[in-house]
Parts: sequence; structure tokens; C-alpha cells
Amino acid sequence: MINATSCGGVVIFRGKVLLLYKNYRNKYEGWVLPKGTVEQGETYEETALREVLEESGAKANIVKYIGKSEYSFSVPENVVEKEVHWYLMMADSYYSKPQREEYFVDSGFYKYHEAYHLLRFPNEKQILEKAYREYTELKRKGQL
Repeated sequence: MINATSCGGVVIFRGKVLLLYKNYRNKYEGWVLPKGTVEQGETYEETALREVLEESGAKANIVKYIGKSEYSFSVPENVVEKEVHWYLMMADSYYSKPQREEYFVDSGFYKYHEAYHLLRFPNEKQILEKAYREYTELKRKGQL
């Protein structure tokens, strides 16, 4: 078994959520939240900010830690146990540019209900729900 750790963000600008569309050789397709692998010497926060910027071109800052999701998947002759740490982030604009090297072919900011239905994985939908609840609560309190 291989243990892997990634970090990512639920990035919001003016109430809309950043999503990326991945198309890996027509085998893997779907809308996802930006995330990626922790590199040597990085904190989880640094990883999340770097991955959001690399994968989407969006400049964002962390508002708060949301939680983690866990899942496993198979690779040839092994199983990967993955843990992803998620952060609520605020972007500074609607700008995004998908990272082609990672097979992202589209990106954009979507209304919450659109983003929820577009997301491919149930664990990312759960994180989106939690992050958006936090976002609306902070907004209601005037803390954003």
C-alpha cells in the first residue's frame, strides 16, 4: 500500500466556486477542485496555495482549514490510500487558466448549485458543501 497526501482549495470569488475540467486521454474526465501532492519541506497551506496557482492560475489566499477527505484507488500492482486536506480560499478575481500539462482543459467560476452538480466525486461535493456553509456564515457575520 502507498500512502499519499495532497492539499487543495475550495476557491471562491464573489460567491462563485472555481472548478477545473480534467480530460486525461479520454479515460478520465470530469470537473474537480484544484489539489495536488505535498512536496518536500512544504506545509499543507503552502501546498494548497501552490497547487491552486499552478493548476488554475488563480491567485488566492486561505481563509480557514475545512477538513480532510480520504479515499483509495488502484494503480498497477498496488493500492494508494490518499488523504486530502482542504482549505476555504478567496480569489482576487475571476481569472483562471487551466494547466494543460496536468490535462486540465477548462476552468471557471460557477454558482454553488452549478458547481455542486458539476463535481465528479462525492467526497469533493461534501467538501464543497462544508466550505460553502463556512463561507456564507463568515459573510453573514461580516468577516469576509
